[in-house]
Amino acid sequence: MSKRPTITDLAHASGVSVATVDRVLNGRLPVREETQRRVYEAATAIGYHAAGLIAQRMRKELPEHRLGFLLLRPKDVFYGAFASELEKAVARAHGFRGTAAIDFSESLAPEEIVERLRRLAAHCDAVALVSPDHPTVTAAVAELKERGIPVFSLLSDFATGVREGYVGIDNLKVGRTAAWMISKCARKPGNVALFVGSHRFHGHELREIGFRAFFREHAPEFSVLETIVNNESRETTQVAITDLLKKNPDLVGCYVAGGGIEGAISAIRELAPDQLPVLICNEITADTRAALAENLAVMVIATPLQALCRELVDLMGHSIEEGAANAPGQTFLPFEIYLPENI
Repeated sequence: MSKRPTITDLAHASGVSVATVDRVLNGRLPVREETQRRVYEAATAIGYHAAGLIAQRMRKELPEHRLGFLLLRPKDVFYGAFASELEKAVARAHGFRGTAAIDFSESLAPEEIVERLRRLAAHCDAVALVSPDHPTVTAAVAELKERGIPVFSLLSDFATGVREGYVGIDNLKVGRTAAWMISKCARKPGNVALFVGSHRFHGHELREIGFRAFFREHAPEFSVLETIVNNESRETTQVAITDLLKKNPDLVGCYVAGGGIEGAISAIRELAPDQLPVLICNEITADTRAALAENLAVMVIATPLQALCRELVDLMGHSIEEGAANAPGQTFLPFEIYLPENI
C-alpha cells in the first residue's frame, strides 16, 4: 500500500515551506492567491487528502460578483444551451465567486429588451446580452455605463463605442463561408436565398454583407435574391421557403443567417432529392444535426458556446475589478463547422 502524502510531501511538491502550507490549510495568515493555487494544484497532483478543503478555502476568500445575462426566446433550444453554459462558466470563474442571473426576452422589441436589461442591472455588477442594434438600447447602455455597470454585447454587436466589449464570432467571415460552400456544392448556378432575423441585428447585417460580397467577387454566375427578414420565426421561414420554391424552381442555395432554421428544414424535407437547394444553417441543435444526418443541410456554422462563455465571464470579472476599458474592443472566437460526415 502506498504511503499517504504528508504535509511535508505537499510542501516539497509545491515548492513552499511547511509553514506556508499550514497557513493555506488553516487560513491563519493571508497567503497570496498565486501561492494558494500552487499549493492546491500540488495537492491535487499528489493526492493530498485535504485538496478539497484548500479549494473551498480559496473560494471563500475570493470577492463575490453577480453577473447578469439577457438572452432571447426562452423556449429556443440554442438559447437554453447558452444559458446552461453561462451558469457553468460563472460557477467555475477564476479570481472571483460568481452568481449568474439569467433572463430571456420574448421578442426583439427594443422596449422589452431595455426593460429587462434595467431590471437585471439593478442587482448585477456587470451585464451581457443579445440584442438588435437600436438607439433605445444604446441609450440604456450609456445610462448603465454612467452608473459604472459594464455592458457586453453577445453574438451580434450593438452600442459600439459605448458598450464595454463584444464577444462572439466574426460574422463577416461567417457570411463569406456560407456563400463559399453554396458555390462549391450547388448542382448548377442559379438563384440563392438569404434569410436574416432583423436588419437591426448588426451580426446578421455583416453576414449578409459577407455573403453577397463573396458571390459578387468569386461567383457572379449566382444570383442572390432580395434578403428576407424572418424575425427568427420558424413559421415565417417555412412559409417563405415554400413560396420561394414555387416562384423559383431553380433555387440552388439557401442560407438562414439567424434563427428560424427549423422552418426551412421542414419545408425542404418535402422536396425530392434532386430538387434540394444547398442549405446552410447556424448553430448545432437536435434539428440541425438531424438535417445534416438526412443530407437536407450541407453545413452548420456554430458558435463555440463553452469557450465563449468562459471568455465572457473572465472579461466581465476583469471589467468589474479594473474598471472600464479605455478602448472598448471585440473578442472574436473561431466558429465551428459541422458537416454530414463529422457529426
